Order: sequence, then structure tokens, then C-alpha cells
Amino acid sequence: MTEKTIRIVIVDDHPMFRDGVARSLSGEPGIEVCGEGASADNAVELDRVLKPDVMLLDLSMPGGGHTALSAILAQSPDARVLVLTASEEDDDVLSALRAGARGYVLKGVSAAMLVEIVRGVVSGESYVSPSLAARILAELRPGARARQEGPTPEAADPLSTLTRREEEILRLVADGNSNKEVARQIDLQEKTIKHHMTRILHKLKVRNRVEAAMVLKDAQKR
Repeated sequence: MTEKTIRIVIVDDHPMFRDGVARSLSGEPGIEVCGEGASADNAVELDRVLKPDVMLLDLSMPGGGHTALSAILAQSPDARVLVLTASEEDDDVLSALRAGARGYVLKGVSAAMLVEIVRGVVSGESYVSPSLAARILAELRPGARARQEGPTPEAADPLSTLTRREEEILRLVADGNSNKEVARQIDLQEKTIKHHMTRILHKLKVRNRVEAAMVLKDAQKR
């Protein structure tokens, strides 16, 4: 059975960069670049009209990428927005992830890696450039997430809802392992790890792997 074509929209106000990304992705089997834009307004309209499978969104553009991200997710809660930007600022990363971005990728990523990330996002995974994820987790203060979002019944021990296997998987993910690497280490199939991660995200009430790792790091510091 032929796999469904992944439809992508690219929004970046630098035409040369945008064209380069479009050419790289268009040359891959099963991927179609169906739209391009250069501003926050473009991004919101392209999402409304085209409903792409993934939107690659820069943060630095007319109207602001953060503004576009919030507006897109307000009109399309299930939209898969992957931030592709040059900003390495922690505030930008955290703001984008907490707003609902499915990933945060730094410009300079190879075409092959970007394709892999896009396919992963479509499969339900999230991605953050490793150097950024490590720094954010290291600098996150104990209880910061709980203070921001307010107390919850599980605040005293957010990991209490996880099974032993789920906690084991979460610890491996927090160490920077991919689903495939986790599967290899604990002798399970990759699709089983994906299933466990879906349950972990639901139980911890977080949107992606990085936020789940943050919850784990917070719990370890208490």
C-alpha cells in the first residue's frame, strides 16, 4: 500500500533559505511542498486554506513566529508546527514548546535529518535539537513547571501515575535516546516504545518528549 504523501508548508521571510528547504524536501519521495509564506499572516492563512501535514515555521519574521504559532493552534488545535529557526534562546524554545509546537530545530540542520524529523513528527514524535534540550533541562529550576501551570493532584509526585516500564522508558528518553535506541536497550519493538510514549505524555499532561523530560528532572530535584 502506498504511503500518504506528507504535505508541507514552509514559512520564512528569507527567500533563498525558504527555496533551499523547499528544493531539499521536494526531492524526497512521499513529500510535497504545497505552500510557502513569509509572514505570520501568511502562516495563519496557509494553515487555514491548505491544512498541511506539517508547517515549518521561522520565529523571526514580520508579525512574529510566536504570534503565528499561537494563532495557528487556536484555529487548528491538531496542527503539526515544527519551528525551524536560528534562535537558540531558551525563552524562545520553551515558549514555542509550551504553545504547542511539535519540535524546535535549528537552521543548519542537514536536509536528510530534516526529512527524518518531519517524518517523525507526522508519526507522532517530537524533536528538539539536542544541544538546546540538554541546556534547557540543565537550567530548569525545580518546581518551575508546577508554578507556571498551577497545582495539580499529582504535583507532589507527577511520576506516580506511570508504570515501572513507563518510568524506565521516560528516563531513557530524558537521557537523549530516540525511540529506536530505547527499543534496542530494553529489547522491545520501536512501535511498542511509541505506544508507551503516547501513554506517558497523556498521563503527565504534556505535549511532547521534552516537556515529559522536564517533569522527570523536576521530580528528581525535589
